[in-house]
Amino acid sequence: MSKNDENKVRVIAVCGSLRPNSTTRKALEIALKGAEESGAETQLIDLREYELIFCDGKEDESGYPPDVARLRNDVRSAHGIIIGTPEYHSSFSGVLKNALDLMSFKEFEGKMIGLLGTSGGSLGAINALNGLRTVGRSLHAWVIPDQISISAAWKAFNADGTFKDAGLENRVRDLGHQVARFSFLHSSEKSLEFLKAWEAAPVNPGAASKSHK
Repeated sequence: MSKNDENKVRVIAVCGSLRPNSTTRKALEIALKGAEESGAETQLIDLREYELIFCDGKEDESGYPPDVARLRNDVRSAHGIIIGTPEYHSSFSGVLKNALDLMSFKEFEGKMIGLLGTSGGSLGAINALNGLRTVGRSLHAWVIPDQISISAAWKAFNADGTFKDAGLENRVRDLGHQVARFSFLHSSEKSLEFLKAWEAAPVNPGAASKSHK
């Protein structure tokens, strides 16, 4: 990936955990390092640092705190998004769900999304990740096939925030690599030219005759 400013992509990570010393946040920081290694600009969105409101579905948002707009702008400015969550009761966290509910297609449509989940138990965070994959599709985002599920996350890290398992660390870094690379390809000028040409292509003349066979 070119590191010229004009070719830079922006990858953010949204941390769906409010815990101090969060293992989800630690894992996301490593994933973002992978994105940086691929030439992306990165930002970690820690929801503890945003004063949000419970999504109430009202059309009048005049009473919303300014951080709702800040969150939307931060996510909207990204080409790729890594979403991380702990698994609670076989789903993703409530604070993450609320943050997602405060956003819309404007923030996610057409973006590349990578998923990462942590769990205190041995079964991992597969249910939370499956739920987020459904949310990503409903927001018309491109959810990459690979995802990270970290079981027994409370004992997965060294004191310096690195993983004890070098193989797991590489997989988490690679998640960041993939989100950055796919985001670059999706937003590159050549890809956009291809998509425009594809949309303007004439209808296959053989399609109608084949449909009658």
